[in-house]
Amino acid sequence: MDLFEALRTRRSIGKLAGDVTDGEIRELVEAALWAPNHRLTEPWRFTVLRGAARERLGRAWAALVAGETPLDVERREALASREAGKPLRAPVVIAASVRTDPDPVVADEDFAATAAAVQNLLLAAHARGLGAIWRTGGMAYRREIREHLGLDAGDRIVAFIYLGRPAMDPPQARPRSLDGILRFSE
Repeated sequence: MDLFEALRTRRSIGKLAGDVTDGEIRELVEAALWAPNHRLTEPWRFTVLRGAARERLGRAWAALVAGETPLDVERREALASREAGKPLRAPVVIAASVRTDPDPVVADEDFAATAAAVQNLLLAAHARGLGAIWRTGGMAYRREIREHLGLDAGDRIVAFIYLGRPAMDPPQARPRSLDGILRFSE
């Protein structure tokens, strides 16, 4: 697939099914590693969750949400059930995280590099006919979830990449325009 075609046709696919092989995942993560990275710190980490690992993540997240929500028992249980099912929306969830540097400039650059790595992974998935969606939400910002995933205390989650075979048609592209966002200076 031509690069510009991939850029213009990649869409977030919210309904995913099937399976993704270890080889496919390795190929996608290898593509992620080609992201630009100032100072070559390679700060990114990728944690692959399948099967029961997704269920355990869902239960950990549901327990946090339900424990903090002032609802009656029935509504709290319904909420916990919904939240526990979130990681099950795709056969594979990849948590992309970044090691944070004590220097705030390096930390910002590393976060940006990891976001670029996620984009590389998404484009590679699209080029291979896989569907994916970049998600964050409250789960990405909780210390307890980072601990659950075995991340270091200073690590940040950049994305949960839900990955699988597309189980829906991709959404239509919205129009893009350079007007108002591009400025030349000489």
